[in-house]
Amino acid sequence: MTTMRLPTRQVAGRAVSAIGFGCMNLSHAYGQPPPAEHGRALLHAALDAGVTLFDTAALYGFGANESLVGPVLAPHRPRIVLCTKGGMAGVASADGVKRVIDGRPVAIRRNCEDSLRRLGTDHIDLYYLHRWDKAVPLEDSIGEMARLKAEGKIGALGLSEVSAATIRRAHAVHPIAAVQSEYSLWSRNAELGTLQACREIGAAYVAFSPVARGVLTAEPPDPAAFDAKDIRRAMPRFEAAHYAANLALAAAHRALAAEAGCSPAQLAIAWLLQRAPHIVPLPGTTSLVHLHDNLGALQVRLDAGLVVRLEALWNPGAVSGPRYNEQNSREVDTEEFTA
Repeated sequence: MTTMRLPTRQVAGRAVSAIGFGCMNLSHAYGQPPPAEHGRALLHAALDAGVTLFDTAALYGFGANESLVGPVLAPHRPRIVLCTKGGMAGVASADGVKRVIDGRPVAIRRNCEDSLRRLGTDHIDLYYLHRWDKAVPLEDSIGEMARLKAEGKIGALGLSEVSAATIRRAHAVHPIAAVQSEYSLWSRNAELGTLQACREIGAAYVAFSPVARGVLTAEPPDPAAFDAKDIRRAMPRFEAAHYAANLALAAAHRALAAEAGCSPAQLAIAWLLQRAPHIVPLPGTTSLVHLHDNLGALQVRLDAGLVVRLEALWNPGAVSGPRYNEQNSREVDTEEFTA
């Protein structure tokens, strides 16, 4: 199949497809992952569609995601940007493998070298600190990432789920090329400072969960059907006390999408694309249909009046429930809207 050419944006000094592909869903987070052959087929479809920004992490499937995507992407490395993350990974314990946040230099180096091995490469184009370990000075974590770059093991440094102050603090140690955090119509905390901080330092803002973990689609998920390991089970916005109110917003969103002549997911992603040129949406999916639907957002243009109505619908005060539960909120370093 002939590879398509998509509009581009800048990430880590490279022109990449204006919409990336988040690989997490293929191995992690939303219940039972699809068979490996399905994941490989979806990655090939994304490549054929012109996607050139691919994102994974040591955490996803406790390494399984990197092992899946590495061989598929290897023949295409000259034309793609491969991103992964360290500082949060699976660590073996007496009770099995557990998720551990560890920003010590020795842990970051170990995470990076493990990722290189699983990905089957000697160079990661963009390496993120997945979480800032608040028990470790940020300068120590970023300093070790800078050393990995000096050794040629990584090409650019990124941060994930951090505040504007932390972005500037890290950038003072070593230039930060990208910040990856949740950003969508229903999670607009990026507008409290991090978008502006990225603009100031020339970093890309890579927006994960741009369709609100499935809510901004034609068929929002049913929490009653979530798998036991689905991470949304621990997210307050999907609890019954909040979800009914959020579904009402989603129904109005679908009506606006019909008015705009696009799908609900395309409306959500197109809104992000029009927000600022340094924003790169990073949807993830296990569906070939949804992959192509998401990329169709590149052809959608929203008029100013509809954008005003869309932002009024999804104003932060209207969304019911916090983004994360208390434990996960403590683990991130982002500005959040308060009730």
